[in-house]
Amino acid sequence: MPRDPSPYDELPKLAANHAPLSPLSFLPRTAAIWPDRPAMIHGAIRRTWAEEWERCRRLAGALRARGIGRGDTVGILSPNTPAMFEAHFGVPATGAVLNALNYRLDAAGIAFILEHSDTRLMLADTELAPTLAEARERLGRELEVIDIDDPEGPDQGHGERLGKVEYEELLASAEPVEESKWELPDDEWRAVSLNYTSGTTGNPKGVVYHHRGAYLNALGNVLTWGMAQHPVYLWTLPMFHCNGWCFPWTVTAMGGTHVCLRRVEAGAVYRAFAEHGVTHLCGAPIVMQMLLGATSEQRRPFEQQVRMLTAAAPPPAAVLAGMAKLGIEVTHVYGLTETYGPAVVCAWQEPWNELSIEEQARLRARQGVRSLPLEGLAVADPKTLEPVPADGETMGEVLFRGNLVMKGYLANPRATEEAFAGGWFHSGDLGVLHPDGYAELRDRSKDIIISGGENISSIEVEGVLYRHPAVAAAAVVARPDERWGETPCAFVELNVELESGVEGTVDLEATEEALIAFCRDHLAHYKCPRSVVFGELPKTSTGKIRKVELRERARRAAE
Repeated sequence: MPRDPSPYDELPKLAANHAPLSPLSFLPRTAAIWPDRPAMIHGAIRRTWAEEWERCRRLAGALRARGIGRGDTVGILSPNTPAMFEAHFGVPATGAVLNALNYRLDAAGIAFILEHSDTRLMLADTELAPTLAEARERLGRELEVIDIDDPEGPDQGHGERLGKVEYEELLASAEPVEESKWELPDDEWRAVSLNYTSGTTGNPKGVVYHHRGAYLNALGNVLTWGMAQHPVYLWTLPMFHCNGWCFPWTVTAMGGTHVCLRRVEAGAVYRAFAEHGVTHLCGAPIVMQMLLGATSEQRRPFEQQVRMLTAAAPPPAAVLAGMAKLGIEVTHVYGLTETYGPAVVCAWQEPWNELSIEEQARLRARQGVRSLPLEGLAVADPKTLEPVPADGETMGEVLFRGNLVMKGYLANPRATEEAFAGGWFHSGDLGVLHPDGYAELRDRSKDIIISGGENISSIEVEGVLYRHPAVAAAAVVARPDERWGETPCAFVELNVELESGVEGTVDLEATEEALIAFCRDHLAHYKCPRSVVFGELPKTSTGKIRKVELRERARRAAE
C-alpha cells in the first residue's frame, strides 16, 4: 500500500534546494566565468561577455525606470542586431514579456499584433520606421518607441527617428540593475516571450512561451547538436522566429560568440565563415541553396567543420552532397512556433554512414524522434488519439506533449482548447511512423490533395521533384479538376547552377513533360503532377513556401 504522506514527501522545497528554471540564469554565469571572451560581433562591433552583461542590465534598468514590469509586453522590431539579442535578456529580466515581431509584416499586421498584445513600449530599428509609423497611426493610441539606429544599417547610424531617445543613448543614461538583483521569475511557468504565428488563414495567434520551456529547449539545442563549449554562431535564422529557436539563450549558456547579420547574403555568410570561424548556423533550405549557388567571387575558403540545422522541406540528395563538399554538416529538425521551434530531430545512426548519399538523403528527410526535453511525440488518429501502426504507411496527426509546448494562445481560449484537445498539442501536420520509431511528415491536413477519392501527399510528390538535379525548390498544391475533383499541380524553381558533388552536369533544359515523366518513374501515376509551373516561389520571411498563394494561382489557372 502506498504511504501517504511519505517521509520522502515531507522534505521541504526551499530557496536552498529549489529555483525556477529560466534562461535568464545563463547570462550572469557566462559573464562570471568568461568575462573577456568574445560575446558579440556585428560589423565593426566587438564586445565581451562582461560588456554584454552590463548592457543587458542597463536595458533592464532603463525599462524598469519607465514603469515596465510583470505582465507588460515589450515589442521589438529589428533584424538580427545586438539590440535584438540584448532584448532577450533585458526585457524578461523586468518581469515583462518580449514580443519579437516579424519585421517583414506590413503595417496592418504589425498594428494588429501591437493591439492584441497590448504592447506598452517598442524597440525599433530605424530602417523599419516608416512601417512602424503607419502601424502606430493605425493603432490609434500612444506608444513609446526607442529607436535602434544601427551603424550597420542602411543609414549608418543616421536613420529616421520615431522616439525621443535612441537605444545607445538609453543604455548610456540608464542605471544598470545590480548584479545581485538580477532576479529569476518567482515561477518558471511565467511568460518569457510572445511569438505570433504567420496567420496565413486569418489573424495570427499569439503563442506564449514560459521560462521553463525556454530554459529546457535552450539546453536541448546543445544536446541535439553535441555542441562544444564556445561555439561561434552565425545569425542567419531571424531572432524573431520562435526567439531564434531559443539560440540567443543557447549560445549564451555555452559561452559562445554571436555573429549578427542584418541580411543573409552568400558573400556575407562566407566571410563570416572565413573571418570569424563560424561553427554553427540555422536556416531554411533556401540558405543552403544560396550557399551552393554562390559565385566564385562570393566564396571564401574556411577550414573548420560547420554544422547547420535546417527545418521545413527536407534537403534533397544533391544539396546534402554539395553541403558536405563545402564542409557543412546538415541536421534536419522539425517543430512549430507552438513548440519553441524544433522539438524533433532526425537523430543520426552510425550505420547510416555506410549508405549511399541518396539513401542517406532519404533517411535525413524524415523528421525523426523527439528531442531530449520533449516528453511526448505521437502519430495518432486526431479524434480517438489511437496511435497509428509503425508501418511507414498509415497516416495520422503529429501530436506533442511536455515542457516544449507553449502555455497557450494569448487571449484566445477557444483556439487553446482546440489545440490541446485530449491532453496533446495537435500540430495539424499529418505523418507516418516508421518501424524504427522515426516519424515522417506527409502533409499539413489542409494540404492533402484528394484526387478521385485517393489521398495524395504533396510532401511525397515534392520529395520526388527535389531528387531531380535541376530542381532548386518545389511546391505541390491541389488544382481543381472537373473529372477528378483535384489533381496535383507542381510549382518549380530551377537551379541556375548546382555543384552536386556527383558526376555530370545539371540539366537546365528541364521541361514540364520531363519533370512529369521523372515523377512517373518514381511514383504511382495518380500521384504525379498533371501540370508544372516554372518560376520563383513565393516565400515567407523565414523561408517557407507560401502555399496559400500557390493554391490561389492553381485555382485561377483551372478556371
